Amino acid sequence: MLRNSEISGSSESVVTPSELVSMECVSSPSPATSIGIVTVSFRSSDAIRNLLASIPGSTSHPVDIVVVDNVPGGDKELVEALVGSTARIVHRPDNPGYGGGINAGVASLNPDIGWIFVVNPDVTLDSGSLDELVRVGHREPTIGALGPRIRDPKGTVYPSARAIPSLRLGVGHALLGDLAPANPWTRHYHQSADYAVERDAGWLSGACILVRRTAFDAVGGFDDGFFMYFEDVDLGFRLGLGGWRNVFVPSATVEHEGGHSTRQHSTSMIAAHHASARRWVGKRYSGIVWWPVRLIVMVGLRIRESAKTRQR
Repeated sequence: MLRNSEISGSSESVVTPSELVSMECVSSPSPATSIGIVTVSFRSSDAIRNLLASIPGSTSHPVDIVVVDNVPGGDKELVEALVGSTARIVHRPDNPGYGGGINAGVASLNPDIGWIFVVNPDVTLDSGSLDELVRVGHREPTIGALGPRIRDPKGTVYPSARAIPSLRLGVGHALLGDLAPANPWTRHYHQSADYAVERDAGWLSGACILVRRTAFDAVGGFDDGFFMYFEDVDLGFRLGLGGWRNVFVPSATVEHEGGHSTRQHSTSMIAAHHASARRWVGKRYSGIVWWPVRLIVMVGLRIRESAKTRQR
């Protein structure tokens, strides 16, 4: 699998998504009938049991379940939680973060796996939800990623399919989102999309996303330079640049508890969020022309990170 750093900035001609899928069909007898399910655990053994229990009812396709253990030294409770399941563990004691963990899990999959289902350990899948994502994905070879409708335990739908954030929208939301939640930038960021209809999106939440294997490999997987946060925005952006579609599928539904592995590390997660935001801005607005803008945004993010940390 190509790494993101190997493909960025390349001026060579690229194969179109349709051509990649055609080659996949020739090289493998049934490339789209098997699913690699990859989740990353950071002391999430108590939540992962529900995820594993929900998988059989979500799909009729053969699956290979991989749990990436990101706990330094290994998580003994996770090993115990997986006893009796068909899931296997990939240990990453260096804790490369969410995207790096997913990449490690994907690297362990057989090459004939046609779909990669990236899912948080605190997600439970509704009946037939994974099959529904695959069904929609089969309709069009240029669909690179599909996301379900995600709700929290109270039934509130999470805005999981959004446009690629512009600089103006991102700055407005970052500066005013906490102080004045009703500001137009935050309202647009959270509520402008329709979560009742199937539609294309700029990016889909990495909490639960089905990615075509050829698309994942074509863009080099997740950029593991993002430790946590924005890795899904970046993936959706690069899929779009490569000609792949990101499609929101409301007929597939899941429940996400949310924040399971981060609740006890709120300060470090604030730092990780802002570090990833800085990396995203640096990638999205690269080059000398954007240097003054990057500098202003970077300083603003530092100030915002400091202010939010003091609030804890």
